[in-house]
Amino acid sequence: MDGVNVLTQDVVIPGDSYRYQFGVPDAGTYWYHSHYLSYDQVSRGLFGAFIVEEQNAPAVDHDIVVQFFDVLLDQSGQYDEGFNPAHFATEGRIGNTVTALVSNGTSKNVRQGDRLRLRLINPSIDRVYRVGLDGLAGKIVALDGMPLAQPQTLEPILLAPGQRCDVIGDATGPIRFDDSFGERTLSLGEIAVSGSREPAKAPITALPANRMPAPQDPGQTAELVLQGGAGSASHNGTGTWALNDVSGLPRTPFLSVAQGTTARISIRNETGFPHVMHLHGHHFWELDAAGKAGPYRDSTYLDIGETRDILVVLGNPGSWMLHCHMLSHQADGMATWIRVG
Repeated sequence: MDGVNVLTQDVVIPGDSYRYQFGVPDAGTYWYHSHYLSYDQVSRGLFGAFIVEEQNAPAVDHDIVVQFFDVLLDQSGQYDEGFNPAHFATEGRIGNTVTALVSNGTSKNVRQGDRLRLRLINPSIDRVYRVGLDGLAGKIVALDGMPLAQPQTLEPILLAPGQRCDVIGDATGPIRFDDSFGERTLSLGEIAVSGSREPAKAPITALPANRMPAPQDPGQTAELVLQGGAGSASHNGTGTWALNDVSGLPRTPFLSVAQGTTARISIRNETGFPHVMHLHGHHFWELDAAGKAGPYRDSTYLDIGETRDILVVLGNPGSWMLHCHMLSHQADGMATWIRVG
């Protein structure tokens, strides 16, 4: 089930309903949100965590969802209804109030020495975080819902809009979250600790692997150029932003392939702003400069002027959106789609 209006279904009109029914083959940390006027509706709170548990979950004392969210408020403390065209041409609609939304119940009665699984999610429409964790000794075990073959050292974690990260670690004190992506460090919140116990002696190991497709030599190659925004060169799209000189969902797909095709897509950011490109219905491998496969993700962050190749097995039949998950950028042009099957 996808939910992209005009591509896979109609919007759900006021007073109506729609039943989403689907299997969940891959354990991990996911999320859901409105995909209609998403830059507005998500920024008002229409999102949530979607957790698929492993058949053999790791032994932890607490499994906690933490969503880092910002919102733009006016001088009276209410949601800012103002329309600022600059939001759609620059870094986006960045909120002036930032917080960590911590799941109720699961975060209570945490003791020093307890082992925690933190499921970190960025549902903010445009803000990028570099999340630092203080008070936790552990490992990064999954990105964008998919387990890492080898847990990574816990360092500040870059989370662009839509990205997720799972961390397993032992509490060494109050667990504090901060954001160092901008010019100054922001405090995002904390999980309180009360009491103590002997920490677990078992090492932190990899999560159970999800089933992953086996990539073949690319049967399809393509280039996706990110264009537009304030101060950038002109393009032939009709919006502020464009992908390959087209703004918004084109009538014909960016790629149309047979089910099971392995595609290598080179994504080049020619704009003056960062972006995070998200593919619906699939995960992909990020490739390094030597072509070696890195993490298996569904969203990839590109800094100004950066190019990244991704390798994807397009095995899920249907029409799938490929767009910038900085939703102000998507709203004014930065979206396309892929047809599989």
